[in-house]
Amino acid sequence: MIADTSVFSLDQETMERVEQRFREKRRLARAKEHELFAIFHEEELTEEETWALKYLYAYMPVNDLADYEGSLFLSHVRKTLEIRKEVPWGDKVPDHLFLHYVLPYRVNTENIEDSRGILYRELAERTKNLSMADAILETNYWCHEKATYTGSDLRTASPLATIRNARGRCGEEATLAVAALRSIGIPARQVYTPRWAHCDDNHAWVEAWADGEWYYFGACEPEPRLNQGWFSPPARRAMLVNTRIFANYPGPEDITLADKWFTEINLLDGYAPTRTITVAVKDEQGRPAGGADVHFQLYNMAEFYPIASLKTNGQGEATFKTGFGDLLIRAVKEGRFGEAKLAAQEGRIELILDQTGYAEGTLDFDMVPPPERDGDGADAVPEEEMERHRKRVEEGAAIRRRYEETFIQEEEAAGIARELGLPQERVSDVLGKARGNGREIAAFLKERTPEYGEWPLRLLESLNEKDLVDTFRPALNDHLIGSLAVRGELPEDDFVRYVLCPRVQYEMIVPYRRLFQEAFTEAEIRAFKSDPSALAATIDEGWEVWEDLPNLKGKGNPVGTFRLKAGDRTSLDILFVAVCRSLGIPARLHPSEQKPQYRMNGGWTDVRSAESVVKKAERKEWGRLRLLRDAEAAPDAPAASYFGNFSFARLENGVFKTLLYPYGKSDVYDETFEVEPGTYRLTTGNRLKDGTVRVRFNYFTVRANELTEVALTFRHASLDIPVLGAVDRSRKWTLPDGTQQSIEEAAGDGAIFIAWIEPEREPSKHLLRELGELAEPFAEQSVPVVLIGHDCRWAAAFREGSHKLPTCAVIACDPDFAVLESVLPRFRAHEAGFPHVFVLDSQGRIRYAQSGYKLGTGKEALRIVTGLRP
Repeated sequence: MIADTSVFSLDQETMERVEQRFREKRRLARAKEHELFAIFHEEELTEEETWALKYLYAYMPVNDLADYEGSLFLSHVRKTLEIRKEVPWGDKVPDHLFLHYVLPYRVNTENIEDSRGILYRELAERTKNLSMADAILETNYWCHEKATYTGSDLRTASPLATIRNARGRCGEEATLAVAALRSIGIPARQVYTPRWAHCDDNHAWVEAWADGEWYYFGACEPEPRLNQGWFSPPARRAMLVNTRIFANYPGPEDITLADKWFTEINLLDGYAPTRTITVAVKDEQGRPAGGADVHFQLYNMAEFYPIASLKTNGQGEATFKTGFGDLLIRAVKEGRFGEAKLAAQEGRIELILDQTGYAEGTLDFDMVPPPERDGDGADAVPEEEMERHRKRVEEGAAIRRRYEETFIQEEEAAGIARELGLPQERVSDVLGKARGNGREIAAFLKERTPEYGEWPLRLLESLNEKDLVDTFRPALNDHLIGSLAVRGELPEDDFVRYVLCPRVQYEMIVPYRRLFQEAFTEAEIRAFKSDPSALAATIDEGWEVWEDLPNLKGKGNPVGTFRLKAGDRTSLDILFVAVCRSLGIPARLHPSEQKPQYRMNGGWTDVRSAESVVKKAERKEWGRLRLLRDAEAAPDAPAASYFGNFSFARLENGVFKTLLYPYGKSDVYDETFEVEPGTYRLTTGNRLKDGTVRVRFNYFTVRANELTEVALTFRHASLDIPVLGAVDRSRKWTLPDGTQQSIEEAAGDGAIFIAWIEPEREPSKHLLRELGELAEPFAEQSVPVVLIGHDCRWAAAFREGSHKLPTCAVIACDPDFAVLESVLPRFRAHEAGFPHVFVLDSQGRIRYAQSGYKLGTGKEALRIVTGLRP
C-alpha cells in the first residue's frame, strides 16, 4: 500500500508525477529561471508552500510561465494557505478539493492579478458566521453588487477588471464568482455548455461545494436558494456541461478527456438526461483507426462547432456522454476523413476515413435538439423569504448604480474635451467606455495631449472597448511614444491600424514598444524593416513551440512570450506582429484567417504558420468570393447575417475552419471576400421555434486569382401562426407618468408585441439587445412594442440608459403582474422564467408565446408580426 504524506494527502505516485511535471516546466522556462524559480531558494518556504507551488507550476499553462513571475504565485499560495486556517470551514474541505478547486489561481482565460487577499477582505466578515451553503448565497449577493451582465468580446476580464467595469459577460461573471468563493476557502468551479443545441450562443455558470455536496447557481444573479437559475430549463436541453481542471484529476465525476496537462470532466448528468455514444472509426481497408480525431459537432451560430474533440483508442473507438439531440460526427486522421449525422435515438456510429475532398453541390438535412423537459418540482419559497430576497437584489443593484455614478459623466467629459481642445463627442465616447477606469484614461489624455495633440485620443480609439477598462498609463505611454517614434512616411490609416494600435488579438495589453526597440541592434532592425521575413526567421529559430491548453491559445502577451522564448503558435504569431509594429512595420493577423501578415509595397504578405510557428514569408495569390442573392427565395426568407444564419469555412487537413467575419455582418452582397484558394463549405440554417434547424451545405472551390460566385440560399421553413389563446384587451399596465394604459389602447386595431422582463437578468438583456438590433424593421412594421417590468421605478432610469430600442417601444410596469398572470397559466412558462414574450393580433388572440432564455426570440416574434399583416 502506498503511504500518504501529511502534505495535502498526496500519495507517492502523485508526488512523483508532480515532481516530473515540475521539472519539465522548469526546463521549458529556463529563459526565466530566476524570475520564476528563485523563490524556491531565496525565500524560506514551508513544506506546504513548497508543494503548493510545485503543484501549480507542474500544470501551469505556458502562457502563465511567460506572463508572470514567481513572486505573484508565492503571494497567492501564502494567502490561500493562511485563509484556509482562518475560515470556519477550512478543515472541512478535503485536500483533493482544496488542491483542485481552492488553490488554483486561474479560473478561465483571465489576466492573473494578486487578488485573493483583496477579495477575502471584502467577504470575510460577511460570511464568517454563516454555513457554507449560506456563505455561497451571500457571496453571490456580493457579486451582484459588483457586476451585472453585458455582452462583450472574447477576451476574459479579470475579477478586479470586472468589478472596475461593474459588468461582464457570463464567463466573466462566473470567473468573478469562482474567484470570490475560492478567496474564502470554498471549492468552486466554472462550468459551461460550450454551445446550446436549441438556440445560438453558450453559457457559463458556477458550481460550489458545501458540506459534501456540489450546488449550482448563476453568477452575479442571486436566487434565494442554491440549485436555482434561469438557465435550469435550457440546461436540461444541453448536449454537454463541462469544466477543465489544471491537473491529473481522478474524478469521481465522468472524465471526458485526460490530457497530460489538464482534465476535462463531464457534468451533464447533473442537469439533463444523458446517453453514451460510441464512434467506431475505420480506415479504407476496414481496419480500426486508432489515434483518429473525432469531433462531436453541434449547429450553433451558423457553423458546426465541436463541443468535444477526442482521439480514438487502439480499437478505433471514442465514447462520449451527451444529451438526446442530433450531432454531426467527424473523424479525421492524416488528412482523410469521414462524417455522418448521429440522431438522438442512435447510440453507435461507424465512420470510414475514405474522403479527402468534396464534389461541388448541396446537401440538406435537419438538426434536432433535445426536447423541452420539466424539472423536478421544488418546494415553493415562502413569500416572506422571497420578499427579503427581492429587497436584497434591489439593494445590490442600487449599490452598483451608486458606484457607476462615480464614473466620468457626460458633462465632466465635455469639460475635459474643451480643456484639451479635443472633439467632445469622441472624448465622451472614450471616457464612457472606460467606465471605472475613466479617470486613468482622462489623466493620460491630460498628460499627453498638450505634447502630442490628437494622437493620444487616436491611440485610445484604436483599442477595443474592454481595453479601456484594464489598460493603464504605463502601457498607453509606451505605445504612444514608441509608435510615434517610428511613424515614418506611412499612410495614416496604415499607421493607426497596424502600427499605433497595440491590440493584436485577445492578449493582455502591456508595454512592449521600448523593449523591442532596444532588444535588437540597429543592423538587425534595418534588416527586419527591409525584409520582415528575416524577423520571422529569427523567431522561428529562437523560440520554442509549446502547445498545452486549447482555450488559452494566443493569450500570452508579447513581452512574456519574448522573455520565455517559448509559446503556443498563436502567441508567437502575436509576438511577430507586436515586434513589427514596434519597429514601424505595419503588421496584423489576417481578419478572417488569423494568420500573421506584414504590409509592404501596398499589399499584404503572409508569414506562413505550419509545422513551425513562422516560416519564410511568401506572397500568396488569393481568390475572391462573391455571394449572390437567391433569385427564387421565398418572401419570408431570412435576411443574410454572418454567424446569424450563414457562415463559410475552408477545408484544412480534413477539418472545416470557419472564416471569421463580424457577427451579424449583413452587407454580404455588396463586396467580394478575399479568401485563400481551396475547398469551401457554405453553411446556412433556418431555425424553427422548437430549436430544430433546417441546414443546407453548399460545397464549392475557390481558385487563385479567380472570382467564384455562389448563391446564398436557405431552406424554406413554412410560417405557422396558430391561435394559442386570447387575452382581455381591457387589461391595463402603468406608464412612467403614473397613468394606465390598456392593451387595446396600446395596440389600436393592429398586432402588438408585449414582453414582461427582468431588466437585471441576462435573458432579458439578450432580448433587449435583439430589439435594439431590430429597431428599424420593428419601426417599419409600425407595431407597438411594450416592455413591462415589476418595479415602476426602473422605467425612467431605463429610458435614460444606453438601450437602443425601437422608436415605437413603450416602457411600463405591472407591479402585481396582473396582466401576465392572466396569460401564463396556459403556457409552460412559470419555471422558464423571464422574459415572457407574446404577440397578440388585432382581436387579442395570442399568436406567439415564448418564455425564458432563447436567443432569436426577437426575430421570431417579428416574423410573426410580419406574417399577420394583410
